[in-house]
Amino acid sequence: SSELFANALKKRLQEKSMQDNPYKLFEVTGIEAEYMIVDRDSLAVLPAADKIFFEKTGNYASDFTWGDIEWSNELVNHVVELKTHSPVSSLHNVDHSFQKSIREINQILEKYNGMLLPTASHPFMDPLEETVLWPHEYSKIYRIFDSVFSCRSHGWANLQSVHINLPFKNDAEFGKLHAAVRIVLPLIPAVAASSPFREARLTGFLDSRMESYFYHERKIPSLMGRLIPEPIFSKENYDSLIFSPIIEDFKKYDPDHIMEHHFLNSRGAIARFDRGAIEIRVMDIQECPLADLAVVQAINLVLQNLVSEKYCSMENQKNMKTEDLLKIFMNSLSSGSELRIDDLKFLSCFGMTGISASLRDIWNKLYSDVKSTMDDPYRNAFEAILKNGNLAERMIRKTGNNPSDENLKALYRQLSVCLVENIMFDPDPAV
Repeated sequence: SSELFANALKKRLQEKSMQDNPYKLFEVTGIEAEYMIVDRDSLAVLPAADKIFFEKTGNYASDFTWGDIEWSNELVNHVVELKTHSPVSSLHNVDHSFQKSIREINQILEKYNGMLLPTASHPFMDPLEETVLWPHEYSKIYRIFDSVFSCRSHGWANLQSVHINLPFKNDAEFGKLHAAVRIVLPLIPAVAASSPFREARLTGFLDSRMESYFYHERKIPSLMGRLIPEPIFSKENYDSLIFSPIIEDFKKYDPDHIMEHHFLNSRGAIARFDRGAIEIRVMDIQECPLADLAVVQAINLVLQNLVSEKYCSMENQKNMKTEDLLKIFMNSLSSGSELRIDDLKFLSCFGMTGISASLRDIWNKLYSDVKSTMDDPYRNAFEAILKNGNLAERMIRKTGNNPSDENLKALYRQLSVCLVENIMFDPDPAV
């Protein structure tokens, strides 16, 4: 009955007090990184994630902790997620922890002639034919998604990302962080896009992953919203305006209430009140952990400057409209760092006073304000991105606009070496 559902909904939204959240703003960072598994020779998708866990545990576990990094399964059996086992207070050398796990997993996958592949999108995959859902623990969750959305598509089965988890202690901190995150989201593809190829051709997008992601849940619009989160700055309003519609709209597909509302929320940044954090989800994974951590640290430091109101007031940040932010975000997916912005209100959020600026201009300005506090390796890596272009732009420069299958394979083999060696991809190496 509606009364029973209302009571169940109320119970599910009764979270622990945010006063109990263990970390305050920017005290720690949690990082999650997804990698596709492919055949070493053909680079074809290889659904072998479960074999990784079996080799380590003797059963088809869904997670395993190795050193500082936890390995987890994902929706599909050709993707494995690596994440910091606990939130880290410093990003120093975190890239090396990820690199160690990558090498360990590649060693396990040698038995199956497999390896991990970087970037946010496989260049040849046919998701309709090649998708294999995770068949073990928690598989019922994935079957629900598949029954509702049909997950054999690029928007579900061919998109690897980095998620950045940033903490808040209480409602006031949540409001400040959420306001800052909303206006940073449109900047991220300009430095993080890494998915220009699909089905052996250029898609017209530097960030094909996010273009596909934007449409992958359109059957139930409340789950995604407008991708850019609504201007909501308290838990009470978030529960009422985001979580309640999600649970209400999804209940007919989930009569046993298996799905959890934090898990169903698919916005570009989601509030995880269960863990006292906001999770940023719009970053394509790069060619190596060094590049990932460089982008993560730059985003983190820019957000700190915004929260401290270095460039504009918190009121101005909170007043940015979702549709205005979304327009910039969507245009950046194809234009990247060259996209010109003439939204004066948006530019003023970052202390820009001209009538127009490119996303590259904005990032150059923001980077100049944070570079002194970046770790040396991450600073060097981020400077390389600003100078030479995001990974998608560098990939296209290497292959041209009409690459052959062999040229694409050569590119991705080179990127797989970058992943293992933890080095940046250079399309124009010195002779």
